[in-house]
Amino acid sequence: MPQFALELCDLSRHFMLKNGAFKAPTLLKAVDGVSLRIAPGETLGLVGESGCGKSTLVKMILGLLPPTEGNVLVNDKAINHGDRLTLAKQLQPIFQDPYSSLNPRKTIRQIICLPLQLHKVGDKKSQQAAVKQMSDLVGLPERLLDQYPGQLSGGQRQRVAIARALILKPSILVCDEPTSALDVSVQAQILNLLMDLKQELGLTYLFISHNLGVVEHLVDRVAVMYRGQLVEQGSREDIFQNAQHPYTQALLSSVLTPEPALGLPELIDDSAWASAS
Repeated sequence: MPQFALELCDLSRHFMLKNGAFKAPTLLKAVDGVSLRIAPGETLGLVGESGCGKSTLVKMILGLLPPTEGNVLVNDKAINHGDRLTLAKQLQPIFQDPYSSLNPRKTIRQIICLPLQLHKVGDKKSQQAAVKQMSDLVGLPERLLDQYPGQLSGGQRQRVAIARALILKPSILVCDEPTSALDVSVQAQILNLLMDLKQELGLTYLFISHNLGVVEHLVDRVAVMYRGQLVEQGSREDIFQNAQHPYTQALLSSVLTPEPALGLPELIDDSAWASAS
């Protein structure tokens, strides 16, 4: 077994922004020197406000965007951005919107089976058997396999996306806000499914979310991202009960509470945690 399922080593991605014909371009450090490690079987939650660099980081992990500096290691081996087929067998994404991530012109059976066809895994009979087995595992009735994504509910479409991600038997799933586009009751079903699959298949999760309640419920460790950098990492208990960085404290204090008597969170000037970073 590898020491780390996923390791980011001083990972950076910089962009040059044009400012017109007569001004020098501006350097944007979307991700700046991020290092983290995820052990096999662990769930790491990555949190931070919109624009902090989470999506850029995910694209580099998935091999969709080459880093400016640093390396991504999967199962202790540096990934080759030119060999996406090999990477796909080890690491798969689950995206935020299950409708836009599924081809509306293909049936559910075709969508789940496509990775097996691209990787030339087995013959047609074994592929269809694998599709049936995976659909059962994620709770999709067989009668839905010959329907199209537009005929399914949001929760069912996300189950299709999960089945497609798992059909190649990867060891790591990158879950990018996998429940934020779903109703609250359906969110709980998908989260429980992800937890059950982790135990049954021995999966490793990188879970990106804005919902701190979901993160607290699901993950083992938390990494907090701000302005392209990781400002704090720790166990779930350390982060949610004894956060040290001012930005983490402000992020936790901004969560709405169901207690009406407590009122709304206070607005906090970001100069304190910006200087701390």
